[in-house]
Amino acid sequence: MRILDRYILKSTLGIFLGCLLLFFSLYIIVDVFSHLDDILKHQVNIRMLLEYYLSYLPIIFVQVSPITCLLAVLYTFGKLNRNNEIIAMRASGLSILQISMPVIILGAVLSVVVFLVNDKFVPQSLVFSDKMKAQMETGAKKAKEKGHEVYNNLCMYGLRNRLFFVNKFRLSPGIMENIVILEHDEQQNIVKKVVANKGAHKDGMWHFYQSITYNFDLNGQIIEEPQYLEEEVMAIPETPQEFLTQRQRPDFMNIAQLDDYIWKLSRSGAVGVIRNLKVDLYQRFTFPLTSIIIILLGIPFALRMKKRATGLSSMGISMMMGFLYYVLNAVSIALGKAAILPPILSASLSHILALSSALYFIHKLP
Repeated sequence: MRILDRYILKSTLGIFLGCLLLFFSLYIIVDVFSHLDDILKHQVNIRMLLEYYLSYLPIIFVQVSPITCLLAVLYTFGKLNRNNEIIAMRASGLSILQISMPVIILGAVLSVVVFLVNDKFVPQSLVFSDKMKAQMETGAKKAKEKGHEVYNNLCMYGLRNRLFFVNKFRLSPGIMENIVILEHDEQQNIVKKVVANKGAHKDGMWHFYQSITYNFDLNGQIIEEPQYLEEEVMAIPETPQEFLTQRQRPDFMNIAQLDDYIWKLSRSGAVGVIRNLKVDLYQRFTFPLTSIIIILLGIPFALRMKKRATGLSSMGISMMMGFLYYVLNAVSIALGKAAILPPILSASLSHILALSSALYFIHKLP
């Protein structure tokens, strides 16, 4: 690596890490003071607070990394421009690409890091922080053992086109209470409805007690007398652990789990749900590219800065560009979930437009 590349990279990386630390500190301080009444009311101890905010660090990192990258690039190149170092580099025969290559490589590396953190750590952090927040809000002194927790109002799509509604679910004994099971055909028509007072998982099978089974025709009318059974055994492939896993929100799943969940729903006929999940899945792959794209978008603005427009101007421009970028991304995601755009285009539209704009502005540089 050239001395000049190390010089630019060292400056950019230093500002990036400093801004990242600043964002971490501001988030924690603001959040602590905004929830100070609840913290004092429930007598939350320091260890619990520390665990909660440590679990949130991967989430904050993923969210603020693109803006932090942009701010670091704008400030670094703005400073170089103010000291006439950019003019000296261009006069020595270096192109815009050669000058910008260190920060472009940094953006590519950060995109990979964001992808890995977003897939490997953020879902676990969300689950852990959600449990810690619930524990702090209830003022509990000790965390409940996972196996004895009671999950209320569980709803999930299962294999064989089944939709489950469970009033209460206990993982450790594998017991459900107040269950409704709807079976659908390929066209999403209800063909069977099972209502049971209780369900238990025994020897790899689900046993339902005090169950009533209704069969329906294509018009949704009952075609036979409802069948009441004191005990009914059903071949439902989902285990209690899978019921608990599939109750999670998509943001609580990693890419493999989300892809597996979409596959399980693919024959259920739940078109809207599958479309929304596909948008979320594709966004997991495109969102990490924000770091490198926003760096490319910031380079032409940084190189056009006036000599004195280094500090506040870099902050203002980075905030404005980041805001417009995220607004465009939110709009494209909404269009995808509304079935106006295909899921893969919805997740990548804002990135394509931003990258095209960045390359155009760089090309127009003198």
